[in-house]
Amino acid sequence: MTDNAENVVVTNNPDLLRYEARLGDELAGFAAYRLEDGRITFTHTEVGEAFEGKGVGSALARGALDDVRATGGLTVLPLCPFIKGWIAKHEDYQDLLAP
Repeated sequence: MTDNAENVVVTNNPDLLRYEARLGDELAGFAAYRLEDGRITFTHTEVGEAFEGKGVGSALARGALDDVRATGGLTVLPLCPFIKGWIAKHEDYQDLLAP
């Protein structure tokens, strides 16, 4: 992990239906979602060009999924290829997947 990834702060922005990854005051990336029927569906993840390859996407995925787990009550449907691939590589998050 780079210094940047260690400093990424991930927060839920329910008004915009997305998790946001910030480095300081800068928005480095986001993971958009929709909520329905006890499920959170991740639809799109985007990392700013200046932050690509620095672990921001991974920090964003981990932070968003950790928050989903901590909040409880939701299963995850990863339509977004990035989130889907990240979960596939991290077995300890596969229990969050919607049946």
